[in-house]
Amino acid sequence: MALAGKILVYGGKGALGSVCVSHFKAKNYWVGSIDLMPNEQADANVIVKPCDSWTQQEDEVVKAVDGIVGSDKIDAVLCVAGGWAGGNAAAKEFIKNADMMWKQSVWTSAISAAVASKYLKDAGLLVLPGAAPAVSGTPGMMGYGMAKAAIHQLIKSLAGKNSGLPKDSSALAILPVTLDTPMNRKFMSEADFSTWTKLEFVAELFDKWLAPGSRPDNGSLIKLVTKDNKTELVSVE
Repeated sequence: MALAGKILVYGGKGALGSVCVSHFKAKNYWVGSIDLMPNEQADANVIVKPCDSWTQQEDEVVKAVDGIVGSDKIDAVLCVAGGWAGGNAAAKEFIKNADMMWKQSVWTSAISAAVASKYLKDAGLLVLPGAAPAVSGTPGMMGYGMAKAAIHQLIKSLAGKNSGLPKDSSALAILPVTLDTPMNRKFMSEADFSTWTKLEFVAELFDKWLAPGSRPDNGSLIKLVTKDNKTELVSVE
């Protein structure tokens, strides 16, 4: 059976990334994972070294992607890498946490954009991980909010003219409130899980967006609003 297509998942060993790898493997896609650790289900793995500089990490990732993709073009680059840290301006760990958030979210998103510019097909899909709270102020988690707001801006730039992405490609961001991950359940065990977005829903959404006619407008920031275990897509202006 011929492959349905090729997809790269940045953060492919994390909770959401692993679900995405499994989903697209089941749909007969070739799936490459980019992460600190290999995903055994993926067809190929790019292992990211926690380098001292952004440029070093980009060099390593792009070289490794070139080694597994070569002259082929891919259907989608799905960046679901990231993390969370709290703290306001007075917090002892404010700058440390902000630095970590920048590395985990902004570095990975920008490198994903660079990879997409080189290897994405015309009319391909690039998705980056924004966050619903970062649409406004986040005083209790400043580093997190700063990083996610930067991703929102990056998406708008990538959707603009002469952004460097291939012809007719789409750059979109998902803005979840809370994803239903094992780690979130562990640390927020008293929360209302019916308001958390299922990881399978996100993977299915990405699958739908692979078809150009089924995507939101290029540059859209799509908030995932879940209530009573049902998720609504809300475009953020």
